[in-house]
Amino acid sequence: MRAGLVQLCSGDDPVANLPQTVALIEEAVACGAGFVLTPEVTNCVSASRAQQEAVLQYEGADITLAALRDVASARRIWLLIGSLAIKTGDKDGRFANRSFLITPDGQIVARYDKIHMFDVTISESESYRESAGYRPGGAACLAQTSFGALGMTICYDLRFPHLYRALGQRGAQIITVPSAFSRVTGAAHWEVLLRARAIETGAYVLAPAQTGVHAAQIGKPRETYGHSLAISPWGEVLGDAGDAPGVITVDLDPSEVAKSRKRVPSLMHDAVFSGPRNL
Repeated sequence: MRAGLVQLCSGDDPVANLPQTVALIEEAVACGAGFVLTPEVTNCVSASRAQQEAVLQYEGADITLAALRDVASARRIWLLIGSLAIKTGDKDGRFANRSFLITPDGQIVARYDKIHMFDVTISESESYRESAGYRPGGAACLAQTSFGALGMTICYDLRFPHLYRALGQRGAQIITVPSAFSRVTGAAHWEVLLRARAIETGAYVLAPAQTGVHAAQIGKPRETYGHSLAISPWGEVLGDAGDAPGVITVDLDPSEVAKSRKRVPSLMHDAVFSGPRNL
């Protein structure tokens, strides 16, 4: 199976973002991809709760979800919508950061709500509190496809290796990490963390990303790192999209997963231990 990773620079208007998203999915298909992946918050990158409240929709009415389901069906591809910002109807008004796996007949076969919220202070001038606008999910997701078992994660999940180990031990051959990494943390940690998760699980890691300075009608524009990466089960970088919107493709071979796990079968080597104790 050939996978195509779409790198976007989405702004805070889902209607304006949609044509570029569709065009790059079509480009990936033209390159032979039968599995196409888009980044986190494909529909809307915004730091403004007011703008999100004005433009976001419930899942059943979301224009991006409907359009991309139609593309998947028309092109007969598997499509991972890395995530959409979705209204939930929660009493506290928070949204969901939700990833969707779409079949070649346009059906939603799996949903995953981001578990770990990006609540960090990177510097005096750059801080994030994702949990103020989004409510976390509470369940890991492993989906079956025609080309292997697929574990679904999103962005900040990357820093929690126990989630990836659980997916690997349950049989995930491919793990997706659609993201909108900040430039500071991306430059420091993005590649090394993705390679580590691939090495630890012996799985392909596919990480389509947002990139650049994101257009904002309200509030301060966000800036993201880009560098969508495809990592082999042995931890090799198979493709890097750089810092401009575009597409990279990579061929997935399930035998490489089996080979890596046979060479280093660490997923089966968990040991029981006590502690740690304070000494």
